[in-house]
Amino acid sequence: MTLSGLDLKAVGPRIRMMMPHLTPLEAKVVETVFGRRGFDESIPLKQIAEESGVSEAMVVKIAKKLGFSGYRDFRTAVYEYSRLPTAEMHQELSSDDSSAEIVQKVFRTSIQALEETLAILDIEDFDRAADLLYRAKNRDFYGVGGSAQIARDVSHKFLRIGIRASVYDDSHMMLMSASLLGGDDIAVGFSHSGNTSAVIDAIQLARKNGARTLAITNYDNSPLAAVADIVLCSTAQGSPLMGENAAARIAQLNILDALFVAVAQRDYQAAERNLGRTMSAVTSKRKDRGS
Repeated sequence: MTLSGLDLKAVGPRIRMMMPHLTPLEAKVVETVFGRRGFDESIPLKQIAEESGVSEAMVVKIAKKLGFSGYRDFRTAVYEYSRLPTAEMHQELSSDDSSAEIVQKVFRTSIQALEETLAILDIEDFDRAADLLYRAKNRDFYGVGGSAQIARDVSHKFLRIGIRASVYDDSHMMLMSASLLGGDDIAVGFSHSGNTSAVIDAIQLARKNGARTLAITNYDNSPLAAVADIVLCSTAQGSPLMGENAAARIAQLNILDALFVAVAQRDYQAAERNLGRTMSAVTSKRKDRGS
């Protein structure tokens, strides 16, 4: 990771994505840097090492593991990122917060997630995903828990414009679905952590059978991302009370809303025609029930 050509909003997300791959001691060093007040480009390597309880060589090693050329590059990136308005949006929730403070903190965390997800979104991968979803004969979505709800949301949107997709949230059903997919199909795995074994197994099987695969996750180095043809990542800063999922879910829903629009745009006239038909059917049914 270098600052040249890099959107500074992506610095925090890129580092957070690497956190699961750090040892507890390495993670402690990163947390020390991000938790330090007044962090700037004058902070010497020796001081960070002392505050973290590690050697200077260890700090340099961690910086390189995170994708930087060394400590100075890492320090500059974190300093520039910390000066951004979006970086200051996230504030930890407290049991003493007033209702006004709760609302402000929750909304700002979601805004930060949206801004930073936009910064890391790969437009080429986005376009590839839209093309595959539009052209696919079968579209099978796999997710568990909250991720299944996200899959259902986008499936509902696609159906409105005549694009059929099936959602599976049971591990056995996922495998049955994946076993029947082929080269004209796409399987989409939804998992915040990217570690959901049922989703990973289904995506692996679908890919083995020739289907194209797409992962919607919060970590681009996760096991799910490793077995997918295309990865679209959200990002969100976690908190002890809310975790990462709440804000990340909003970011993922926005990625999928954008995908929905991009797919509809591939044949706008058909999408508009089908939207009219589906909405007319729903409206007529409501009138029948009201009469």
